[in-house]
Amino acid sequence: MTYELPTVRGRLTPQKDLSTLTWLRVGGPADWLFQPADVEDLSAFLTALGPQVDVFPMGVGSNLIVRDGGLRAVVIRLGRGFNSIKIEGDLVTAGAAALDAHVARRAAEAGLDLTFLRTIPGSIGGAVRMNAGCYGSYTVDVFHSARVVLRDGRVETLDAGDMNFRYRQSDLPEGAVLTDVTLRALAGDPAALEARMVDQIAKRDATQPTKDRSAGSTFRNPAGFSSTGQADDVHDLKAWKVIDDAGLRGARRGGAQMSEKHSNFLINTGDATAADLEGLGEEVRKKVYDSSGITLEWEIMRVGEPK
Repeated sequence: MTYELPTVRGRLTPQKDLSTLTWLRVGGPADWLFQPADVEDLSAFLTALGPQVDVFPMGVGSNLIVRDGGLRAVVIRLGRGFNSIKIEGDLVTAGAAALDAHVARRAAEAGLDLTFLRTIPGSIGGAVRMNAGCYGSYTVDVFHSARVVLRDGRVETLDAGDMNFRYRQSDLPEGAVLTDVTLRALAGDPAALEARMVDQIAKRDATQPTKDRSAGSTFRNPAGFSSTGQADDVHDLKAWKVIDDAGLRGARRGGAQMSEKHSNFLINTGDATAADLEGLGEEVRKKVYDSSGITLEWEIMRVGEPK
């Protein structure tokens, strides 16, 4: 598709190879990559951009497979103008591009407990979008508000009621770009918070393939069901366990593999294509369903066109 783009103060790059921007290092080109200078630049761009042009907000690519044919869209990726972290009382306000780990550390230094974010890969904008969590805590538990630029360029502030948070999901208006997030944290002793994060990192490195090219957990943990047929706590059943039970730990397809260290991690062993990775994931879903009747749901987002 050919279309004219508005003048910007940030950077516009045509036919940007998105494989360089995803943790799995796969994917084709986007029509355009837009890196806005600030909120005003982003708002002006979206206001002037024709409504027929698709936009795709992208974080740091930690939870994403871009298919080999790329994206027929303007990909919007926030950078330095969107990574500040400010603390006032018990409120932590972070630009959407700020890394989860950095937010956790800055909060701990100020005696605020956001330690669950320390081991979550990606940016705080992505954490809100996916309601990221671990160790029994989720983003929704600390969420106060978020600022977004809507597809028509208007800037709005959303509260928790607007987000419809649920397990590994939340809702944003179509085409909206999240620019900053405010979290409300409980107080804690800085030294104790730091010690907890050190322990979390050690446990993560011992159980997850942190040295491999992955995008974190591949599938959401499936919900168990009680005798009344109601969904139980999602933690009752683990995705890695049903993958193991189906004999799929270490399964391969091309350059893609289900990790030997943690079978719910899909890794690029070096020369995988997006088709290899997504194809292996779909093969795992089918075999798990055939062996257990459980339908695994993707946690990794897959976008774009096949080659």
